[in-house]
Amino acid sequence: MAAVPTLLVLDAEPLPRLGRLTGRVRVLHADASTLAELLPSADVLLVWDTASHAVRAAWPGEGPRPRWVHTASAGVDHLLCPELVASDTVVTNARGIFDEPVAEYVAALVLAMAKDLPRTCEFQGRGQWRPRENQRVAGTRAVVVGSGPVGRAITRTLKALGITTALVGRVPHTGIHGPDELDRLLARADWVIAAAPLTEQTYGMFDIRRFGVMQPSARFVNVGRGGLVVEEALVRALRSRWIAGAALDGFATEPLPSDSPLWQVPGLLVSPHMGGDTVGRHDELGAQFVELFERWAAGRPLKNVVDKERGYVPGR
Repeated sequence: MAAVPTLLVLDAEPLPRLGRLTGRVRVLHADASTLAELLPSADVLLVWDTASHAVRAAWPGEGPRPRWVHTASAGVDHLLCPELVASDTVVTNARGIFDEPVAEYVAALVLAMAKDLPRTCEFQGRGQWRPRENQRVAGTRAVVVGSGPVGRAITRTLKALGITTALVGRVPHTGIHGPDELDRLLARADWVIAAAPLTEQTYGMFDIRRFGVMQPSARFVNVGRGGLVVEEALVRALRSRWIAGAALDGFATEPLPSDSPLWQVPGLLVSPHMGGDTVGRHDELGAQFVELFERWAAGRPLKNVVDKERGYVPGR
């Protein structure tokens, strides 16, 4: 290891606060246009701009490259490319930062749809007094797809609301259903929550067939990557009233274009991928990276190591 390791940051505002690392590391900054040029000189890459796909395009196939890449996000699909997967570079993520915030956001979306809050806001804007019945959530059923920390936090939060919740993961365990049971669970669910990592196995998993399996009273929520959902299929399902409603916080193209039909679909709540964007998260993400860097510099095993073949941090 060099006496003073080089840390390359793929920038986004606000810049990370590196605190205790000041003076202990040489810091370089890059954007999409300079990343490829600077990558070979870096020991560590911090992907602070988690909306960028620049790493996939810039990663060197041969020659010098960072020995460790950390992304300030839970998902890693924006940076994994065949060359990075095949390399000996270690990849870590921000596992643990977003679990509770995303679970709270899911609860907010579920309650908003059950209590018809979007139309309440519309009626208020029009000055209309429109009392009507709303739905109780206690006693309903939910399926959470994705058994990682975020999915488990969502399950706990929904259960606290009195919702009977089934958790579906890649491999069945105690308390976790396997993918072979998903269709059976979807057919009985009032709420379907997508929180799985985006991998070859999960890409487009919520398609026209899966929406057709759901009951007409079901509502669908995606707080994972947009690629989990075939958006055209969801539009058809909502317009044909195959399902009662949906909420999306992740999209195939972000920012969502102003001419996207998703903005105008009846029964669909659109939010700008903000489920985990809580006040103070940048400080939490920076502190997490500093802790990981100190472990790396001391030669200690890193936490949150991604299985690059699977596309997520292994675990129950």
